[in-house]
Amino acid sequence: MRIIEGFQSAKSALTRQPLSELYSVSPAVKRRLKEMFGTEDPEQAVRQIIGEVCQRGDTALFDYTFKIDGVKLTSLEVGREQVTSAYREVNEELVSALKLAAERIRVFHSAQKDNIWHELTGQGLGQLIRPLERVGVYVPGGTASYPSTVLMTAIPAKVAGVKEVILVTPPKLDGAVSPLTLVAADIAGVDRIFSVGGAQAIAALAFGTESIPRADKICGPGNVFVVLAKKLVYGVVGIDGLQGPSEVLIVADERANPKYCALDLVAQAEHDPLASAILITTSRRLADEVDREVEQQLKSLERQAIAAESLENRGMIAVVSSVEEAIELANIYAPEHLSLMVDKAKAYIDKVSNAGCIFIGEKSTVVLGDYVAGPSHVLPTGGTARFSSPLNVSDFIKFINLVTMDEASLGKLGQAASVIARAEGFEAHARAIEERLKTG
Repeated sequence: MRIIEGFQSAKSALTRQPLSELYSVSPAVKRRLKEMFGTEDPEQAVRQIIGEVCQRGDTALFDYTFKIDGVKLTSLEVGREQVTSAYREVNEELVSALKLAAERIRVFHSAQKDNIWHELTGQGLGQLIRPLERVGVYVPGGTASYPSTVLMTAIPAKVAGVKEVILVTPPKLDGAVSPLTLVAADIAGVDRIFSVGGAQAIAALAFGTESIPRADKICGPGNVFVVLAKKLVYGVVGIDGLQGPSEVLIVADERANPKYCALDLVAQAEHDPLASAILITTSRRLADEVDREVEQQLKSLERQAIAAESLENRGMIAVVSSVEEAIELANIYAPEHLSLMVDKAKAYIDKVSNAGCIFIGEKSTVVLGDYVAGPSHVLPTGGTARFSSPLNVSDFIKFINLVTMDEASLGKLGQAASVIARAEGFEAHARAIEERLKTG
């Protein structure tokens, strides 16, 4: 990994890539897009897919699943019997681990709900809280299974009181959905499951088809085509955010364990070649030890090529003068995961203003947050932690304002409203107030 010294040099190096780079694809994918859609632009291809799904519904879903994924489906919805049989294909220890994770996620988000669920009433004004009717959860699949994503998206929605949670996920080459995904969906309380993925699945959730009902909100991570589809349907349907490649920023002092630091960096890097793994430390000695340990860990890693590319292109170790400088850099970068491996780590929490999730102390590895800690692992990426939050109960509720005016309130407020209306050029607005003042 490259090692940089000094606050200013580190600040310059911690630049965010432009959105166009996040949405870029390889030359091979561009060639395939050209063959399939007549364009090398991923966004234009996604626009075509969305348009086709809007016009042809289920038929487009079947066609694109075959055309893009090479899977010929006979039905879209996964039956209850398939979910039941999935338990026979997943070992008991893994089922128990998923149930433990689910319980912790449920408990955390239930506590959050209790903390925010306060309707306002009084003096004629108020605010109601209502859960969304239907939420669509996207879970990546096809070549890999991500049961943790199922739990981390569906359970907060269920805790919020969403009436129907629908899961969409790409089928495997044999047309089936991963048993792990099905078991996790059952544990999370998902209501319906559909074996369709990619931009076409997002379009189906946004607009509805003969089989897939329209959702009020779509959440969950995916590849570039899924992210672009979420971006394009926003406004027709709510979305949780445009999650990009995963990232971690570790702040460590001279007492930190170099092996812990290295393992957490490599763990983040093995997600994706575009993932970012960054260490900011006050110790040059630690920087060198972590660098050596990272090289050692890579040698025996199954996803070595992915992690090595990530660390080579987007990894970094910066040496600064103080923990305060490191925290300042972290706030500028606004990482998805911020790990504080420093002495008296809790003392620095109040100094952190931008992060998706803070992991306090060397025992609090980010990996626990990925699976079993409790808070959702769907977090703001790409610097969006400056203004957005982790997926949580509030993503699945809406507020409805209440206004009740009696004669006294009308007399007190009406004239001011009329004056403002006329200043804005809205004659009928003013009349609507003035007539009530006359008859009152």
